Amino acid sequence: MPPDLHRLRALLADRLGMTFDEKRDDLLSEVLRTRAERHRMTERDYLDRLTADPDRAELRALAEAVTINETYFFRNIEQFHALGEVVLPDRIRARASVKALRLLSVGCSSGEEPYTLAAVTAERVPPDWHVSIVGLDINRAVLRRAAAGRYGTWSLRETPASIRQRWFHPRDGGVEVDERLRARVQFVEHNVVNDDPVLWAHRSYDVIFCRNMLMYLTDEVRRGTIARITRALAPGGYLFLGHTDSLGPRPEGLQVRHTHGTFYYHREDQAAPARPIVPPTVKTPAATPQIKIKPMQGYDRALALLRVERFQEALAAVESMTEPESRLPRVRVLRGALLAHAGDTGRAAELCERLVEDDGLNADAHYVIGVCHEGDASPATATRHHQLAAYLDPGFAMPRMRLGLLAKQAGDRQTAARELDRAVTLLRGETDERILLFGGGFGRQPLIALCRSELQAVGAVT
Repeated sequence: MPPDLHRLRALLADRLGMTFDEKRDDLLSEVLRTRAERHRMTERDYLDRLTADPDRAELRALAEAVTINETYFFRNIEQFHALGEVVLPDRIRARASVKALRLLSVGCSSGEEPYTLAAVTAERVPPDWHVSIVGLDINRAVLRRAAAGRYGTWSLRETPASIRQRWFHPRDGGVEVDERLRARVQFVEHNVVNDDPVLWAHRSYDVIFCRNMLMYLTDEVRRGTIARITRALAPGGYLFLGHTDSLGPRPEGLQVRHTHGTFYYHREDQAAPARPIVPPTVKTPAATPQIKIKPMQGYDRALALLRVERFQEALAAVESMTEPESRLPRVRVLRGALLAHAGDTGRAAELCERLVEDDGLNADAHYVIGVCHEGDASPATATRHHQLAAYLDPGFAMPRMRLGLLAKQAGDRQTAARELDRAVTLLRGETDERILLFGGGFGRQPLIALCRSELQAVGAVT
């Protein structure tokens, strides 16, 4: 191997975390020659300069030159069948109380994958839900094309006819992605070599796609990327890799799933709970993995089960409580929240309405009622109860978030921006218990990220 090519490979590995097999040597040699000529330097001088004083713009240009960005909509369509028919129904049940889903596309290239995710969620997720999709890539040029949302018709070669007719419109000899899908997607320039506490926040995403990218990463960067992805998946969340990638048969914290002719990964519910609830002396039998809860009062036991998203067991713990504990307002709110988590919004609303009859100043009860009415074509009723919750407790973040999302849905961008911005501020000081009860499985940072994403969608600066 020529020494300059060897130096380029080392620089790409060190600065960008990229590695390439020998089949790419001709491409790398051409890129080195072209970039050196652009700066009117010899190849050796170019490498000397970039090694001594790394230029972010030049590194970005290198990344754009060496990455392959050929892709198309619904590539490996069997994965999207699994997403629509298995994964999304499961996550909809898990997120029933917050009615929000977050998806991440790592190495999104020119945008076909995140827009495909947007199309599948638009078809499968109830229309009153809020879906946020983030597309990450190191290549600024392809991200610009992705944000434009315009493609040649060849990009739709695997797209089902019904999807093509509904979500793509003719434009200048090609097609343009429907603005409703584009509103769901945010593109971010990011190098996976670097951590980012917001992008990779703990328990942030319901679904992550990271396809055909791991094979281009060095071993160290690959391990770090997998660790961050696993950390960022919500308990019960799902990971899709490319057909060339594998985490082996027993990846830590993940279960291998196989449906629709494709493999993918499911993060176990008990993986990385927010705080340990298994006593150190308790050993779980290998044949029947379970989380064993040490004896505790019914309310605390239910919270511990909720923390690992074991909703039915948490509900059973609350319903087994006897008088007078079961009549306490906080217990009744917990029961209502758990019923909402389980999708039984009718019983949840009825329970909290009875609580409001006893105590009209209970902000939490009004909030649960508001969430329940969001899904039954009663946005005015939902808004009224969220407004009451926010008025009764000015420090309560969650009703502000819901008011912002409802306003955005109604096209009131000014109100949406105001409420979402207030929610971001209040979420920083929100109690852990309210985050657990009303966050729908999202933690503090993912909720803040969701609000910021929606703020950007309504044109507000964050």
